[in-house]
Amino acid sequence: MANTEKDRAAAEVVERRGDFELALSNKRKYPVREFRAFVHTARRYIEMTEHDTLIHKSVTRAVNGLREYLEVERKRVPGDILFEADRLECQLFAGYDPSFEGDEPPGL
Repeated sequence: MANTEKDRAAAEVVERRGDFELALSNKRKYPVREFRAFVHTARRYIEMTEHDTLIHKSVTRAVNGLREYLEVERKRVPGDILFEADRLECQLFAGYDPSFEGDEPPGL
């Protein structure tokens, strides 16, 4: 896979994070659609770079501390949003998905 494709994917992650933060300015309704778009592009980037030893610094900045940012930014955040933020950080930085959906260990 060409680096330019990964560069474009990283730029899209940053752009979606910006769209999400802009949508957060609307204090009446939580921007779930924008958040899911950001998570989707970030997961696509994670899949593209799963075997790489280095990742874009901009993607690291966009994902690092996401849950904490969301908790501080608003008093009430939907629980599934916080779960997905935690899950995204684990996928990017630890290389695993803490949600077992379909990958349950034997015997569970």
